[in-house]
This record gives sequence, C-alpha cells and structure tokens, in this order.
Amino acid sequence: MELTIKSRSGRVTEPQRDYIEAKLRKLERYMEGITSATVELHTEQQRTAGEVHRIQVTLVGQHGVRLRAEEQAPDILMAVDEVEEMLERQIKRYKEKYWRKSRGRKPEYLAPVEAELAASAAPAGEALAAPERIVIRTKQFSLRPIAVDDAIEQMELLGHSFFVFQDAESQRTSVLYRRRDGNYGLIIPE
Repeated sequence: MELTIKSRSGRVTEPQRDYIEAKLRKLERYMEGITSATVELHTEQQRTAGEVHRIQVTLVGQHGVRLRAEEQAPDILMAVDEVEEMLERQIKRYKEKYWRKSRGRKPEYLAPVEAELAASAAPAGEALAAPERIVIRTKQFSLRPIAVDDAIEQMELLGHSFFVFQDAESQRTSVLYRRRDGNYGLIIPE
C-alpha cells in the first residue's frame, strides 16, 4: 500500500507517522488489494474545546473501490484510532453487501467515480455587485460502466450527496443524487 500523509498545520513526527501507518496496514487484513491510502491532517484551535485534530483518510482498492472516513479528536492518536475503526466498519459493510449481492461471483467491474460540484453561476437578475464565483477545485476521473445499485453503494461509502457514473445498461453518463426525503434521484441526459 502506498501511503501519503499530508499535514496542513504543522509537521507530523516520526512516531505519529509510524502509528498512522501501523493502523492503516491493519486494514489490509479486512480488505485485500488496498493500493493507496491518503491521510490529511489538520489541527485547529477552538475556543471551547482547545486544540482539535482532524484526520481524513481515503483508501483506494482494487477495481477502483474508494472508502473515505473523517474524524476529529483532542489528541491526534485518538483521531487515528477513531478513523481506523470507521474504515473497518465501512470495509465490513462493503464486503457484506458486495458478496451477498454477487453470491460469490466476482463482477467484471466495480468502479467508483467521484466528482465534486463546481460553484454554480450566479442566478439571472442578481445584482452586479455580487462577488464573482470561481471554480476552486477540479477533479478528473475515468468512467467505467457500473450498475445503479453499485453507484448507490459507492456514493454511500464515500459519504457524498451525488455520484457521477457510466450506467452499465445504457452506457450513458448519469448522475445519482440523494434527495431531501432520503431516497435517490437519477439524472440521465438525452
């Protein structure tokens, strides 16, 4: 597993790096084929809680499976423990659903595709003095055909409110989104 650790607020010590690596390597026993792990650390000061450490981990597995977890705690090692437990639960849930659905057969594909929404243009009729909206993040990804059920699962595992994918049946690019009532919507272009 290729491990990348990024810290936005300070330096990560060698013992902290070793602890993070040991915890993430432990996840390999639950899911074979984890190809990379990206860890983002951020420390911030809060008036009521003092110093808070936030950690976000993204795992990429074979066939493009992506799992993401984010936690915060007063101690960085505590945050690492919590995010490791969360990823362990996600892996178990993913494997349960995946294997129950496939009943032991391996699919030809299972590729998550994630995208971030870009800032939308200002609505028509808005005053000219409004601040200019800019795109602050751009993501590129490859589309592989997957079933709608698999797209729902990947969206839930990533914790996103939408998911862009290529529908295996129609071979069209589609957008799956979570509705306010908790159900899902599917946008299919003509």
